[in-house]
Amino acid sequence: MPNDRINSARADADRALEQDFSLGIDGDCVAYRRFLDQLLLLLRAYYRKRLSESADVEDLVQEAVLAIHDRRHTFGGMVPITAWIHAIARHKLLDWLRLHAAERREAAELSPGPEPSAQMIEPWQAERDVRLLLATLPDRQRAAIEQVRLLGCSVREVAAALGMSEAAVKVSVHRGIKALSQTCRWSTR
Repeated sequence: MPNDRINSARADADRALEQDFSLGIDGDCVAYRRFLDQLLLLLRAYYRKRLSESADVEDLVQEAVLAIHDRRHTFGGMVPITAWIHAIARHKLLDWLRLHAAERREAAELSPGPEPSAQMIEPWQAERDVRLLLATLPDRQRAAIEQVRLLGCSVREVAAALGMSEAAVKVSVHRGIKALSQTCRWSTR
């Protein structure tokens, strides 16, 4: 019962957000302001979970708001508006991570330092290793793991985005992680 109430409240909030978005697109400034206020809350929460620097969070929030505004014509109502927003936010985050990883690599190449040890692995190196491992998986397993485990999306959101059932997403994540653990075991022997 409590999950039903939570899901119902989320669905109601999603419908209200979508209605404000639609009314705003049609010219209702008050509705669009409500949409933007809720959008800012969603994006800040999303990025705060994933980044430690508040300046980076605000930069990404602004980039995502602009991207959502630019892509407003692409929302067709086939998925919940929050899933559409999170997809755009994820892409902005991945772009940001790629850019900053490249900047860190360039800085590391320019500055001579001690030889890296196992204790000195940089986050970008770990990210690279994870990406290389994920690339060995089939597309659906890789996408499910990236979105559920790395980006923190809900199984429901991922199922809607990938056109899969929630059970299929859970199975893909489980089997993908099992395959990755087997790969890691064999590579360390």
